[in-house]
Amino acid sequence: MTEMTPTPPATDSAPLVAIGFDALIGLEYRIVTPDHVRAEWTVRPELLQPYGLVHGGVYCAVIESVCSVGGATWYADRGVVVGVNNNTDFLRAARSGTLTADARPVHQGRLQQVWQVAITDEEQRVVARGQVRLQNLAQAPGSA
Repeated sequence: MTEMTPTPPATDSAPLVAIGFDALIGLEYRIVTPDHVRAEWTVRPELLQPYGLVHGGVYCAVIESVCSVGGATWYADRGVVVGVNNNTDFLRAARSGTLTADARPVHQGRLQQVWQVAITDEEQRVVARGQVRLQNLAQAPGSA
């Protein structure tokens, strides 16, 4: 799994630029702090399954990403975090528009973290929700 590096807080006027898979989805990080991550993306045809709905894997990936970014920001220079469990519930179909993922920690411990996420549509309806458990991996200074 790719290491996450802590990032400075984002603002609505200056979102963080996503890289890698997040960039393919089109995520724009609006808030990144040790206890809250918010990211948005616009639904595009490439993110839909054959019936014209947002693919469930997109929700799973976004939930994994926002939790990992938040967990890495909190864990900071103590090491890296890796996802060890991702549970996602699909609650309402989305076909278009801008979706927002809000992640907050439930537990931030010495060895593990648990984060919860709600994904909402433009009408503030929850379309998916999820939870990710992260393992905190301490690393020796200078190793990566």
